[in-house]
Parts: sequence; structure tokens; C-alpha cells
Amino acid sequence: MKRWIGVILATVLAGVAVAAVVAGNRGDDKAALTVVRGVIGSEKRPFFDDPKVRAVFARHGLRVEVDTAGSRQIVTDVDLSRYAFAFPSSAPAAERIKRDRRAATTYAPFYSPMAVATFEPIAALLTKAGVLRGSIFDVKKYLELVAKGTRWDQLPDNSAYKARKRVLLTTTDIRTSNSAAMYLSAIGYVANGEDVISSDAQVAEIAPVLAPAVLDQGFSESTSEASFDDYLALGAGKTPMLVVYEAQYLARVFAGDGAIKPDMRLVYPSPTVLSKHTLVPLSGQGNRIGELLTKDRELQALAAAYGFRTTDPRAFTDQAARSGTPAADLVDVVEPPAYERLDRLITAIDSARP
Repeated sequence: MKRWIGVILATVLAGVAVAAVVAGNRGDDKAALTVVRGVIGSEKRPFFDDPKVRAVFARHGLRVEVDTAGSRQIVTDVDLSRYAFAFPSSAPAAERIKRDRRAATTYAPFYSPMAVATFEPIAALLTKAGVLRGSIFDVKKYLELVAKGTRWDQLPDNSAYKARKRVLLTTTDIRTSNSAAMYLSAIGYVANGEDVISSDAQVAEIAPVLAPAVLDQGFSESTSEASFDDYLALGAGKTPMLVVYEAQYLARVFAGDGAIKPDMRLVYPSPTVLSKHTLVPLSGQGNRIGELLTKDRELQALAAAYGFRTTDPRAFTDQAARSGTPAADLVDVVEPPAYERLDRLITAIDSARP
């Protein structure tokens, strides 16, 4: 009996030793991962926090840690010397960073059209007012309502949303956030006679026209993530229509988590602007992140699950098909102005604040 007890005890001790070695190796593996730090637009935080995304990077020996900031803040306020990459949500901001930091290249692994998140009763009112046709939000018609100072309770046949406040799209703060800057690019294109703003004279002419659409909103959130959370939680009373990235809305549709209620609706401005999420590598490790995000099929599929359209179109269309959500085919897409011109427009509008 003693002999058998000894054998059993030896086996148990051997198992403990093996477990300790395995655990130690796992700890070593974690410690062996190269930490790569980046600063990103807030709307990409859920993607980078996803355990599946972290696992893909880990297989390549990387642990990616990110801080968030408004995309315009990344250009103007963030100390980029602390990071291996910057990942704003627009090509103009990325090009400015590339030039300032003398980066050799950029990566654009995914993009998202600007859209408008609203509600069915609001959509019905906008349709009667001639602003909405199906899923197309007519920016020119909308600006005509803004110019008249139209209020919701002045819209014809309105018994569903008799609010006294102005008919205005809610945006983030144009001074800090890319989604607001992209919205400004779209309405600026229309106000500039259907042309991209390309001169200071044009900025001076259209800034007073666009200022009410921006300044009369009152307080604006600094990030798109915060404003979208308000839309989801507080409803039409707080936010009847919100400028969003398509990806923000579709990520919740694809997740099927119940955040998108039956009365919620996604429509597309005409014209709209593509927010090209563009990574600027600031070191060799930043280059590795850009290459992986652009070329790794699993990361592309995971990005599509978060609503992003990717360099591999099939990743997004397959995700949309699985969720039963047809991918919108957008035709009326315009380019944003160069960063400096857009910055001057924002400064001109901001200077008109009371």
C-alpha cells in the first residue's frame, strides 16, 4: 500500500511541476510580447480592445496599447513622441501628421462613410419636408431649413415631434473631432456651389453661411463615441438626428446586442464624405501594425464586424450579408478639403461664437 501511495504522490508532484512550467512559460510569452503604443480616434477603441484582435497581434509577438483622442486633437495637441503610430479618422489629418513627423508612408486599412442616425418619426417628417428621399439625406434642402431657422414644430403635418428647438443635425465639436470636420466638409461642398473648398476667399464667403448649422447646436461632445452613446441611450428627445460614422451604427447592428431599436434608422447625406481611417507609423513597430491591419485577413474580418469597410471589400459585404443588412451602395461621395483649408474654415466658424 505504501508503495502505491508513493507512486501516486510522485505522479501528483510531477503534474504540479509540469503545470508550473507551463504557467511559467505562459507568463514568459506574455512578457515576451513587444508593447506597441498608439493614439487613435475614439470610435476605434472597441476594435482594439477586442480580445480576438489582441490575440491576432499576440500571435505576431505584439501587444498593442492605445490611447484615444479626437482626430484633430491628435494633430494639434497630442505629444506624438510617446507613440509608435497615430491613427486618426481622416486622410487630411493623417497627411498633416505624416508631413510634420516626416513619416515615409501611411496605411489606410479601413474607412467609413459619414451617415446620419435618426428615428422613424423624424425620418417621416424629413421626408414630408423634402429633406429625405428613401435613405438619402439631401444636404442642400437641409441647409435651406437651417438658413430659415426652421424649428421642428414648424414642419408641416407634425404631430410626432413637436419640439421647439431648431432643425439641426447634432455633431461633435468641430474643434476636436473628425466626424464633425467631415460633416463640415460635406455641407461646405454644397455651400461652395457643389465644389471642394480650395481658397481662403471661399472660406470667408461660406463660413457665415455654415456657422448656424454648427454653432446653434449648443454644447457638442468632443468625441463621436460619447455622442453616439447619447443617441442610443437618450433617444430622439435629446438627439433627433446625429452625424455618425456608418461603422458606429453597423457595429451594433452586426453585434445584435439590442442597442439598435426598431424605430432607429440610418440614412446617408448627399453628398457624403468618406472618413478614411489612416495610420501614420512613427516607428518601425508602427509600420508592423499598419501592415498587419492592411494585409491580415483575420484583422480585416474583425474590422468589418465593427462596421468598417476594408481594403478587402468582401470582408464587409460578407459581414453585411450574414447580418441581413444590405450594404449601401454610395455614389454621391466627395473629397474633404486639404487639412489647412478645413482648419481655416473651422477657425473662421469658431471665431463667430458669441
